[in-house]
Amino acid sequence: MKFIDESKIEVFAGSGGNGAASFRREKYIDKGGPDGGDGGRGGSIYAQADRNINTLVDYRFARMHRAKNGGSGRGADCYGKGADDVVLRMPVGTVITDINSGEVIADLAHDGEKVLLAQGGMGGLGNIHFKSSTNRAPRQCTPGTEGETRELQLELKVLADVGLLGMPNAGKSTFIRSVSAARPKVADYPFTTLHPNLGVVRVSPEKSFVIADIPGIIEGAAEGAGLGHQFLRHLARTRVLLHLVDIAPMYEGIDPVHEARAILNELKKYDPALYDKPRWLLLNKVDLLENCDEKVAAFLKEFSDFDRYFVISAINGEGCKELTYAIMDHLLAMNELERQAAADSAQETDADII
Repeated sequence: MKFIDESKIEVFAGSGGNGAASFRREKYIDKGGPDGGDGGRGGSIYAQADRNINTLVDYRFARMHRAKNGGSGRGADCYGKGADDVVLRMPVGTVITDINSGEVIADLAHDGEKVLLAQGGMGGLGNIHFKSSTNRAPRQCTPGTEGETRELQLELKVLADVGLLGMPNAGKSTFIRSVSAARPKVADYPFTTLHPNLGVVRVSPEKSFVIADIPGIIEGAAEGAGLGHQFLRHLARTRVLLHLVDIAPMYEGIDPVHEARAILNELKKYDPALYDKPRWLLLNKVDLLENCDEKVAAFLKEFSDFDRYFVISAINGEGCKELTYAIMDHLLAMNELERQAAADSAQETDADII
């Protein structure tokens, strides 16, 4: 299945049915009175997160989604039929934005989360609602209201705890293959990864985390070089970034320090908040170095913009197990801090109420 992470759609909620102006006409019943029924409501359109869907490909070509109109009221106190609602199932992590207003309507971060996209119209009133002691034969009825119409931008941001960042051929796909069951394509040429890949890293039977591998970023991505910045959105929900650097480049003239700084510059151009996330440095492909310690020390002397660093070889797994344990400990510590902050906030709220 082709991976699609953004799309534009239009949604049209159904209009309400019209109310009826009718009078009861039966043999032997004199002055039967009004009996016009109400119109039915129009169908609304909802979006619902579904963990069994992982791409927006269903909305790449199906751009317009319409709900049916409500039925009109009829005589003999017959009400119009209400139209069924339309539920659009989307992957977990989809952000829905109104194109015209720029308002973020929903961020579907949890499986089963449901949100209203377009409200269906209300049904009109029949003339039975207008009868009174002074108006015994009302001829008034109201039309149904129109349903809402919206142009929406759908943007998928994958849900992962850890994000991989680096130049093409830095070894990101090899790393995710080494620590998880994911099997992204690996080859000896740039841009073998063309869409994000997710892998579950299981540290123990009870402990695991999700890691995201995105296509490589190159210098000038902000201006459209390579695959651009389009896949960096998938790192927005991560809690720690792993910056992979090829410490043993294949070709002469490639400076690992320059490439590492270029990645950070592109990250800062795209989103300062993403740049400020915890970022760990992974010096990869040390199995290709003879004087490993000297090369690592020389690199760290020139480049120090990271929180922690690890020396690994993704191809043979050297240093990878220790890294996954450290990541798991970091995530658990962050979870504990968040729980404590939530508990403190709840206590302050209770104190204010008292």
